[in-house]
Amino acid sequence: MKKLHFHIRLYRLLVVLAFGLVMAGGVSLLERFRRDDLMALRQRLTRRFLVQLAAALPFRLSLHGKLPDRPMLWVSNHVSWTDIPLLGGLVPLSFLSKAEVRSWPLAGWLAHKAGTLFIRRGAGDSGLVRNQLLRHLHNGHDLLIFPEGTTTDGRSLRGFHSRLLASAVESRVPVQPVAIRYLRDGATDPVAPFIGDDDLLSHLLRLLRSERSEVEIHLLPPLDSQGLSRTELGRQAHTAIARCLFGDRSALPVAA
Repeated sequence: MKKLHFHIRLYRLLVVLAFGLVMAGGVSLLERFRRDDLMALRQRLTRRFLVQLAAALPFRLSLHGKLPDRPMLWVSNHVSWTDIPLLGGLVPLSFLSKAEVRSWPLAGWLAHKAGTLFIRRGAGDSGLVRNQLLRHLHNGHDLLIFPEGTTTDGRSLRGFHSRLLASAVESRVPVQPVAIRYLRDGATDPVAPFIGDDDLLSHLLRLLRSERSEVEIHLLPPLDSQGLSRTELGRQAHTAIARCLFGDRSALPVAA
């Protein structure tokens, strides 16, 4: 029975990926003939794709809180690559991702065509990234960042790189803190985290072979960025997410 479930899940996933390829190919074709901003269209198509991708993964999702009614900079803790389809299916938005993702077979190309912004750690392109984030927010597009800069096993929250929140301060766009938690049998899920030297394919196959687990997404009260420094805004977002995930164990470091 488990083997049958695995093959059904794998088949469904392949169908979804085929849809993603058609979608991304259509965007590539439009780019050749239209010079206007296609970001809104990219976000809508990407959301449709990510909804289907999330449904093909072995998760039961529960959403807590209210979806924002205006464009915001979304700020979330980061556990796995699966955070992206689960969060990206909620509203049309784009992501800021590490540059390595761009080189992933198929997934990197799909992410690029979906409008993902890529950042190279330590490459001195912080000014370029800042301008991209500002332009994105000024144009009224939702954007999600993972300010920890890496994934965790879900049992801790790393310090936030607050420079990534400077765009919200400069554009006066509110911040939407998000806490995502993976649970299996009432405890932290050991299968979902994508950490260390794990590779995408191996992790995906483990997920498809595992029993369905629970995912909680908490949309916390938005933070007004006006009048705050990026450090203070990062501290407030970090504190809100840490308290949601760990209660009183929220005195964790905030990176500058």
